[in-house]
Amino acid sequence: MNNLVIIGHPDKNSFCHNGIFKTIIDTFSKHQSQNVKIVDLYEDKLHRDKKDLVTKYKDHVTWSDRIYFISPVWWFRLTPKMETFFDEVFTPGFAYEFVNITKTYAYPRSFLKKKKIRCYLTHGAPALPVKTMYLNSVKLRLVLGVFTFVFGWGGNWKNTKQFWSVPFVSDKKRQKYLRVVERDVLRDCRK
Repeated sequence: MNNLVIIGHPDKNSFCHNGIFKTIIDTFSKHQSQNVKIVDLYEDKLHRDKKDLVTKYKDHVTWSDRIYFISPVWWFRLTPKMETFFDEVFTPGFAYEFVNITKTYAYPRSFLKKKKIRCYLTHGAPALPVKTMYLNSVKLRLVLGVFTFVFGWGGNWKNTKQFWSVPFVSDKKRQKYLRVVERDVLRDCRK
């Protein structure tokens, strides 16, 4: 299987890089049947209109069977580089198209629905206020506003996992988060 891992955090010492990303790569390295390509959006210095890089990313997406997204949540959205990735790579004509129902209504038809995804989001905030007062708006927008357009409706909600209060929780709790990631990757390796 071909796996694309996309990391959207500028700090190599962060839990996203040094925890989640490292766990995914280490787990894949134990399975020779798994091919892995890595996109580090901050190392690549992705910005709008970087056409050669966007073409390379589209080739990686086309090549992949599974895509793993890793990003912290800043200001109730993913990092600017991850959002730019969505804007520049998942374009109409490549990732989806609109199908007219009437003159003023259309729905998105996904071109990438055969691809399986996993998304890991880290929050500095605890779960309770984000899920209640803010109606889990980060995950809701990401899954409904990006993933359903690009990857269709199947499995995107349960495959988007959020890890809460990451800067404040104990190492024991962080290790529990990483076991979730490892179990997911191992499950994917067996398919």
